[in-house]
Amino acid sequence: MSRPGAFAASGADAGVAAHYGDPVAEQRALARRARITLVDRSNLGVVTVAGDDRLSWLTTLSSQVLTGLGEGGSAELLLLTPQGRIEFAAFAVEKDGAVWLITERDQAAPLADYLNRMKFMLRVEVADRTDSYAVLESTLDPREADGADAVLAGGTVWVDPWGAGIAPGGYTYASAGEEEHPASAYCRYLTIVPAHRLLDAVEGAQLAGVWAAEALRIEAWRPRVGMDSDEKTIPHELDLLRTAVHLDKGCYKGQETVARVHNLGHPPRRLTFLDLDGSEHTLPAAGSAVMNGEKKVGTVTSVALHHEAGPIALAVLKRSVDPAATLRVVDGGDTDADGNPATTQYAAAQTVIVAPDAGQMAGRRNRGDFLR
Repeated sequence: MSRPGAFAASGADAGVAAHYGDPVAEQRALARRARITLVDRSNLGVVTVAGDDRLSWLTTLSSQVLTGLGEGGSAELLLLTPQGRIEFAAFAVEKDGAVWLITERDQAAPLADYLNRMKFMLRVEVADRTDSYAVLESTLDPREADGADAVLAGGTVWVDPWGAGIAPGGYTYASAGEEEHPASAYCRYLTIVPAHRLLDAVEGAQLAGVWAAEALRIEAWRPRVGMDSDEKTIPHELDLLRTAVHLDKGCYKGQETVARVHNLGHPPRRLTFLDLDGSEHTLPAAGSAVMNGEKKVGTVTSVALHHEAGPIALAVLKRSVDPAATLRVVDGGDTDADGNPATTQYAAAQTVIVAPDAGQMAGRRNRGDFLR
């Protein structure tokens, strides 16, 4: 935020720059990957887990298998409630004898507290390192990119598995095949650096605001827990079985729901991508209602202005919504010239992410009718 032209972000991204004066150009630079471009994500939290039992312990607690995670290896994991709802989400990277967990900043302290309560007699040490470390996002690997500062190149780098396809033990509910999935062009690296060296790490670098990073995330159908989720969300609804859940492991809290919905049922809601009408020259707010006729059928969860596609959004809809239906997004947060409440409406075309018939795999195995 100390750079000239920095415009502050709000909401979950408060505390970092939304942009530095030209959000479209910043987004193009991030997308084209001609040189390393950095996004300040010091609004994220960092928790470390050290000790000899760290990998087996986190495997026992979470939706993911970490026991084979080698030095520098990356993974994504969820901690669920007994009902299978997402309680915590974290990006994990093994470095220097510890697992570094990146999460939303407001979740770091509760996550560390939860993990400390689950230690029992195991050889693990949990610490909330949010105040001591900062996170930078890029679309090039800072360990290999030309022009990366030594502080950045020596940081702890998490590699997003989303762009690499379905993770081991995972499964996708996306209607698109892997070659057509927009994630195939998505590259994201989150680098943890000491907070007191943050300015050194970005010295002389091209910067982009968080709006640019969010637009690329939305375009890639990449869900963000905390924005695209609520207190009732189960992983299936956001297609998080793709990278954050290992279906061949059991005996973790919430696993019964994960297996039951995947094999016997359907997720009650589904993530979808929306192309929004740009004629209003504005964007709806996250939380705006998605309407089918006069009936509310969902909620916008993330929204951005993409440098090529224009206004785009992610939304969570009821499973029963017809994928071919043209929807309306209604933003009720405006006021008219007299200060009275006013609404702005946007036509919205769907692209299915989580298919309405996702799940119920037990029956499909017998019919040979597999989802991808």
